[in-house]
Formats: sequence, C-alpha cells, structure tokens
Amino acid sequence: MGFGCNLILVLVGLIFLGSRLIDAFGTFGFDIHHRYSDPVKGILDIDDRHLPQMGSVDYYTAMAHRDRIFHGRRLAGAGTVESSLAFIDGNDTYQLPSLGFLHYANVSVGNPSLWFLVALDTGSDLFWIPCDCRSCVKGLVTRTGRRVPCDSSSCRLRKQCSARPDICPYQVNYLSSNTSSTGILIEDTLHLTTEDSSMKAVDAKIKFGCGIIQTGSFLDGAAPNGLFGLGMENLSVPSILASSGLTANSFSMCFSSDGAGRINFGDKGSLDQGETPLNLDTPHRTYNISMTQTVVGDNVTDIDFSAIFDTGTSFTYLNDPVYTIISESFASQTEETRSQPSSDLPFEYCYDISPNQQTVQAPLLNLTMRGGDQFSVTDPLVFVPLEGGGTVVCLGIAKSEDVNIIGQNFMTGYRVVFDREKNILGWKASNCYDAIESNTLPISPRVSPSGSPAMSVGPEATARNRSPRSRQAQPGSMASGLKRLSYTHFIVVASILTIFFM
Repeated sequence: MGFGCNLILVLVGLIFLGSRLIDAFGTFGFDIHHRYSDPVKGILDIDDRHLPQMGSVDYYTAMAHRDRIFHGRRLAGAGTVESSLAFIDGNDTYQLPSLGFLHYANVSVGNPSLWFLVALDTGSDLFWIPCDCRSCVKGLVTRTGRRVPCDSSSCRLRKQCSARPDICPYQVNYLSSNTSSTGILIEDTLHLTTEDSSMKAVDAKIKFGCGIIQTGSFLDGAAPNGLFGLGMENLSVPSILASSGLTANSFSMCFSSDGAGRINFGDKGSLDQGETPLNLDTPHRTYNISMTQTVVGDNVTDIDFSAIFDTGTSFTYLNDPVYTIISESFASQTEETRSQPSSDLPFEYCYDISPNQQTVQAPLLNLTMRGGDQFSVTDPLVFVPLEGGGTVVCLGIAKSEDVNIIGQNFMTGYRVVFDREKNILGWKASNCYDAIESNTLPISPRVSPSGSPAMSVGPEATARNRSPRSRQAQPGSMASGLKRLSYTHFIVVASILTIFFM
C-alpha cells in the first residue's frame, strides 16, 4: 500500500509539472489590415484621391507593379521596372513607393507605450521602428529601453565595435531601389495580450532596431512607422518570442477577402490542417515549399516545382512550364469567352462576362504539395470592372521569369501556419472572424456538395471597415486547444498507471 501511495504522489507531481509545462507557451496576436483599408489610410493620412479605387483596372495594375518593385523581380513582358505608374485616364501619375507594403499591424512598444502601425514582411527578419530619427514620422521615447552592446550575440556588425563598443549598429538593405534602414539595436518592451478568454497583458522583452536614417521608399510612405520582420532568422520577432519561452516557434496569418485578418504568434495550427515541409536547403532561408502536381478541373499534371509562400505579394507569379500548364488547362475548361489581352492588366487569361452575370463557371484549382496534401485555391479569379462598362474575370496568376511565388490572393480564405519548430507550412480553411477553433469553412464555399470539378463564383462585396475579431473576451486559440488535448491525454495515462499499480 505504501508503494501505491508513493506512486500516486509521484504521478500527481508529474501531472502538476506537466500542466505547468503545457501552459508555459501562450499565443498572442494582432489584427492585420490591407494597405488600402480605411484604418491604414486613416493612420497614415493617405488621400484617397491619389489612390486607385480598389478592384479597378488601375488598382490591379498598380498592385502588380508594386510586387515587381518590392521583390526586385522582372515579370515576363514587363520591360524595365519604373518608379511611377500612369493611370488609364492619363490625368494622374501615382508614385509606386507610396503603395507601401501589403499588410500592416498596430503594435505597442516601450514605456510609456507608443503605438506604431508597422508593415508586416515575411521576407525580412529585423523589427525596427523610427527612433530618434531624421526624416521620419515619429520616434520612440521610452524609459525602459536600453542599448544592445556591440559584443552581444545579436550584433552582426561587430567589426564596427572599436568605434562605439556600447552600441550595436545595424543596416538593412531591401530589394527596393536604394531602400534601407540604419540605426542601432535596443532592447525594450513589446506589449502583448494573450489570445485566451483571460486576455492577460504580457510584456515581452525583445531586441529591435531603433531606426535613425531611412532611405528610398521608406521616405515615400512604404513603412513610415517601421517594419515588422517575420523571417526565419534569430532576430525576427517570432524567433525572439520563442527563445524567451513565451510562445512556440510558430505563427499564423489569416486573410479575409475584405482586406482584414489576423496574425497569431505561437499558433501551431490544428491536427486536421494540411501540411508540407519547408525547403531549408535554399540560399536564402524563406518559406519555400515544393509541389508535385497541379489539378485543374479534370486535368491532372505531375510536375515538380518549388515556390515561396509570400504574404507580402499581392498576386501569384509562376514561371513556365507550370504557368502555361495551369493557364491553358483553366482556359480549356472555362465556358466564358476569352477577352483580348490588355496591357493595362497584369493577367493574361481574362474572360468577358455580361453586365448582369452573377456567377462564372470555372474549374477548381488544386496544388498537390510534397507529402501529398492538397492546397485548394478558394478563389483564383479576379473580377475587374472596365472603364467603359462591362466586367472581365481573370485568372489571378501572372507570368514570372524567375522565382515562383504563391501570393496572398491564393491564401485568401485560409489560416496559414508558419511552423518553424517542425519546419512545415500548414493551412486550414478559415473565415478569420470566428474563434480560431471553429474556423472550418472558407470565406465563400466554392465546392458543390457533389464535389464537382467546377466552381461557380461571383463578385464579392467589400466590407473594408469590418474588424476581424471582437476585442472582447475571446475563446482560446487553436494552440491552446491542442495543449488542453495533450494535457487530457497526460491525465488519462497517469490515471491508468495509478489504477494498474494499486
């Protein structure tokens, strides 16, 4: 009996320890907003008169041009990348750097806290904000910040330590022409709120850039309040939060069709999500994945290719042969009449629809990932109203001459998980508004119950002011749900062992 009592005490201790370990990680999140959303335009004081209307020909042309500028790539037939873009009516010229990054989040830093609307970028690592800077909107003044010394393991420019050993300088050069941020690293507080029902405030100590000199498109409105790097290196915020024991080394981004969404740090996804391994043998560590097959309606093509999942790119860019395979398969199964290619649009495969037409019959598009899971593109089509009346619907893929990029248009309707612990990319259909645990349906279900290899789609209204989530008490996140599941398993096993040894 004494042995049984001792065993019970040991198991109770293990259960308590397990619960503490399981609850050690939390999830934290921010609302995210599209560049053209009203919250972003309001905070950055952008005049609507200098922006093309969302959904117009000018808008799609501008966003595609922005993709080329920001990623330094030259698309097929684009010629020389220019710094400005003339709209169709010829009355305005819009400077592309002011288009900025694609998504932004409002974050709170320092003590007293200041809010910064920062650009989100999965293609870079450092989080920096304007701080004691020249030619910037506002700077950070805080009582809790301290400079990172030059001998810190976080400091990469140690060759400059002899000049000022008490500071760690940084310089980040971006692909956009002559665009950079230069300053020093500091350590200060990033204010977070847990995603569970308690909404507990958590102050995370992180190292980030205090930007003193910004150049290029940063001076033209690209990221006037700073940039939030989400890359895979140690200096990115997801890496820092994980190394501090605050979250798992994973985060998710959810994209709604109305331009709003959610980013959640520590979210490792769900047991029923689709998954594929990340390619880690690339020259630059990015969220690169491999595909083995394309499925367009009835046409199945086995083809191996890789692509970068880039949340900061508006559209999807594919090179040959996969671009032609998907586009021609799509065209052969689309009932609408193909329109003449227009130099005003970045898309080659467009179709005329009648003014009163509400739906378009088009084949489903699926990508088979390495490992066998399928990524179903919720809505690959783009509806474009024309200046002279009428509407065309286009396959939202542009041709690339270099890298393949799965852009945000293919991710709409999904919660995409960037799991850097397991080195996988995960995805699950989501509407971005409900509690994460209940996200089971795409924004607009496209597949008929019979599973027909065709879809009927129509233009969707845009609710640009809708908040992606209520900021009142929120249900627990998916990650916390998995923790509860693991804890339940732990208790069951412990109970069985107790009964067995009694």
